[in-house]
Amino acid sequence: MRPLFDPRLVNPPFGDPGVYVDFRFERRAFLLDLGDNTPLFPKKLLRLSHAFVSHAHMDHFIGFDRLVRICLGRQTGVHLFGPRGFIAQVEHKLAAYTWNLVQSYETDFALTVTEIAGDVTSGETPARNTRFRSRRRFEREDLPDSTVAGGVLLEEEGFRVRTALFDHRTPCLGFAIEEKVHVNVLKNRLLEMGLQTGPWLKDMKRAVLAGRPDEERVRAWWKDFGVVHEREVPLGELKARALDLVPGQKICYVTDVAFHDDNVHRIVELARGADLLFIEAVFLDAESGHARDKQHLTARQAGTIARAAGARNLVPFHFSPRYMGREAEVLSELQAAFGGGAHLASTNG
Repeated sequence: MRPLFDPRLVNPPFGDPGVYVDFRFERRAFLLDLGDNTPLFPKKLLRLSHAFVSHAHMDHFIGFDRLVRICLGRQTGVHLFGPRGFIAQVEHKLAAYTWNLVQSYETDFALTVTEIAGDVTSGETPARNTRFRSRRRFEREDLPDSTVAGGVLLEEEGFRVRTALFDHRTPCLGFAIEEKVHVNVLKNRLLEMGLQTGPWLKDMKRAVLAGRPDEERVRAWWKDFGVVHEREVPLGELKARALDLVPGQKICYVTDVAFHDDNVHRIVELARGADLLFIEAVFLDAESGHARDKQHLTARQAGTIARAAGARNLVPFHFSPRYMGREAEVLSELQAAFGGGAHLASTNG
């Protein structure tokens, strides 16, 4: 079964960080970071339901203005997530413009903003929520606070989005999109059970993804020459005889982190077993002192972390402009540290 998500770098490795995550089977997408997004056609930004911002340094947040400009009047809303202080930063961005005409727009474009107020590794973490609506001239409307348990920012039927907090001399978030199990229906086994395919399979898959008990009975029904056939079958029997449950895809995104033990531990835990790890590789290891001063990773450090996390495929980005024309050196150092058990992947959009 094809994965649910199709992730791509927004820019080449020397450009602003960011990953566009398209849903293969829906008109929907995520953005990881809001740096320069001019390579994305407006129709791609109009698919966004959520954007996850690591921190508000300019190269991670300057694309916010273009996002609002394109979506205003044509999109109902986007939910943004960011670290401590993020709500005020969004509010100040919006306050820089004059909004005296937006009430007449047919669509009330709303930005819902969630700010992670603490360290998500320590149980339940408080989160603050706010909304900015175009019909209210983007005045701040505070919403009830919430909590983030286990680092989970968003949980839906087929996937979840988790976060971890890193140190960049400012709070910086990393993100993991974890697809839940694929439910593959073995049609020949279904026929052996005297069942046929039909719309009921969608409800059955939802029950599996929701972790419903095996003894729960599933209503199987289908039409054959205009006659409706119906049976009730225990979910556990279907799982044992006619379903193949395959682990889902895991995508991880890590950028702007200092190389020290605490950060390394957190990155490894977030990225453990990732099918695709997007990770910064800003400097060559010969300049590790400069990387330490700038609170960034070297290519060797990034490869070492990815190997420790057991990532299957690695996509490096955020290369320093000083290596323009020397990209092969960065990739070579990264590959040497990453090892031969997996390979570098190319996912430029």
